[in-house]
Amino acid sequence: MKQRSFTCGLDAAIAVMGGKWKGLILFSLGEGPVRFGALRRAVPGISERMLILQLREMEASGLVHREVHEQVPPKVEYSLTEFGRSLNTALEPLGAWGEEHMERIEAIP
Repeated sequence: MKQRSFTCGLDAAIAVMGGKWKGLILFSLGEGPVRFGALRRAVPGISERMLILQLREMEASGLVHREVHEQVPPKVEYSLTEFGRSLNTALEPLGAWGEEHMERIEAIP
């Protein structure tokens, strides 16, 4: 059996969703399947390359499902898996805390 490298549950959660963009991508996928272009517009400031990399990591970790529709032009949609939806649900209180304290956080030098 592989030895766990996490010290606690928070450590494991941050490992799977850590980084600047994954939380925003999770939030953007919360309403249902989204095409790549719409997802890029929904996450301001992310480059196309970074979005592709983050989506690949999230797909590999089981947070995101990528569905390719065979048509011309090609259509690709991304959606949350059950695992991804459960993480999104867990992050909702953190988002509410951030909203409540946004002014104070923005004032931090």
